[in-house]
Amino acid sequence: MNVEHLKLFVRLATTNNISRAGYELGVSPAVASSHISKLEAVLGVRLVHRTTRKVSLTEEGVAFLPHAEEVLSSVEAARASVGAGSASPRGTLRVTAPASFGRMHLMPALKAFLSRHPDLTMDIRFTDTIVDLVEGGFDIAIRNADLKDSALIARKLAPDNRIVCASPDYLAKFGEPATPHDLHNHQCINLMGLESWVFDTTDGYLSIKTKGIFRTDYGEAVRDACVDGLGIAINSTWSAYQHLHRGELLQVLRDYPLVSDTAIWAVYPSSRLLAPKVRAFIDYFAEQYARTPYWDQHI
Repeated sequence: MNVEHLKLFVRLATTNNISRAGYELGVSPAVASSHISKLEAVLGVRLVHRTTRKVSLTEEGVAFLPHAEEVLSSVEAARASVGAGSASPRGTLRVTAPASFGRMHLMPALKAFLSRHPDLTMDIRFTDTIVDLVEGGFDIAIRNADLKDSALIARKLAPDNRIVCASPDYLAKFGEPATPHDLHNHQCINLMGLESWVFDTTDGYLSIKTKGIFRTDYGEAVRDACVDGLGIAINSTWSAYQHLHRGELLQVLRDYPLVSDTAIWAVYPSSRLLAPKVRAFIDYFAEQYARTPYWDQHI
C-alpha cells in the first residue's frame, strides 16, 4: 500500500476536493485522481463518491480513514525514531486555538517557530468554539477549558491563573471589596454562565453569586469592560497582564484566591502516535511559556 496514496486520501477526506488535496501534496488533479483509483484497486472497494463539484467518502471510506491516519502517524514516528530525529518536521501542521490566546500568545512566537522548522507549514483556526479534532482534520488543539474527552491526550503548556480585578477609577468611586461577601454590593462583570465565583477561604470554599449590568460570552470584552470601569471581573492573567503592568487594572481580594484548576493545554487524539511536527510544536511552546509564563512574572 503506497504511503503517498494514503496521504492523499487523508487530505481528500478533509478537503472533499481532489484538486485541492493534490495541490496541497504537490501533484496535479489527474495524478491525484489516479492515486485514489489505485488505492481503491488495492483495497478492492470504492472509497469516495465522485461528482463534478466535490467528492465525499463512501461508507467504506469512512471506515478506512482512521486506519489510514494511524498508518501515516506510525510511519512518521518510525522515521523520527531512526533519525532521524535529526530531520526537521515537515508537512502541514493544523492547529486550532482560542481566539484571544492565539492572537496574544501564539502569533508573536510563530515567526521564530517556523524559522526553526523551515520544512513546516501551518494552518491555524482561531475560534472559541471547541471543535472535533478528527472531523476537523486538526493535528493539535490549544484549550483552556475543562478536558472532558477521554479520546484526547493532553500536555500542560502553562497555568491559566485567574484573579479578581478592577480599574483604579472604579475602585476610587465605589471602594475596594475587603471580603468576597462585599461583592454583593458591587457591579460584577461576568462571562455568561460563570456568575458564581468560588473563593478559597480559611473556612473552606466560598461561592458568591455575582451580578452586574453587563455580561458577555467573550473574554476580551470582560477585560475591556473592566478597564473601562464597568465593574469588578475575573480575568486570566495571560489576558490582563499588560493592563496590570500599566496600572489600568488592579488586583483585589488578594487574600482570597479563586478556586480554579484551569490551565493551557495542548491536546491531540490518543489514537495517533505523536508525530514529529506535533512534538516540535508542543516542545517549542512549552519552552516559551516555561514553568512561570512571562505573563505571570511581576504580577
